[in-house]
Amino acid sequence: MTYSGAVKVGGPASVHELADLMISKVAVGAMNNNAYLLRCRATGEQLLIDAAAETATLLSLIGDDGIASVVTTHRHGDHWQALAEVVAATGARTYAGRYDAEGIPVATDVLVEDGDTITVGRVELTARHLTGHTPGSIALVYDDPHGAPHLFTGDCLFPGGVGNTHDDPEAFASLLHDVETKLFDRLPDETWVYPGHGDDTTLGAERPHLPEWRARGW
Repeated sequence: MTYSGAVKVGGPASVHELADLMISKVAVGAMNNNAYLLRCRATGEQLLIDAAAETATLLSLIGDDGIASVVTTHRHGDHWQALAEVVAATGARTYAGRYDAEGIPVATDVLVEDGDTITVGRVELTARHLTGHTPGSIALVYDDPHGAPHLFTGDCLFPGGVGNTHDDPEAFASLLHDVETKLFDRLPDETWVYPGHGDDTTLGAERPHLPEWRARGW
């Protein structure tokens, strides 16, 4: 089945099969959060992005092979409601942005800086620190050697705009700047975007609207 990225709470995961990596997307919780399970096809090692909610759903997705690590994209509570229970059940290492870790009530094993590499098996992900939605949000870039990059943006980039900056012009300017310089300026239009809520998009679909976002201020 062709991957679309369209999932709903209570429904099945959608699986994006790449040459070296399998990406399973599931929607969980009252705020329709997306959680992503990444599996290295060479080693079978797995990594979870955002243990957002519904521990049973996430553990079922993870399966008997467990996870080596879980990355929390940012400090907002809807992205870590199941984190403590998932870590307790799997023994996974925890990763979060250095400037958001203090707001996550589960100990962070690895504080992530801009440009740091996080591995899942033989696959490497590059972290990008984006300031504005929160002080220490991180996005993860998988630069697929067999095709277009894949980008996990948490709540910093969605179809139609950047994340909520709560009517704070300084926070909006910071987030838009970071999204432009660290994502749009460095990655091609074909880059597939996996956000923290809702449907996927591509950088190419969003790029023409950057001036509109700047003008409207959100």
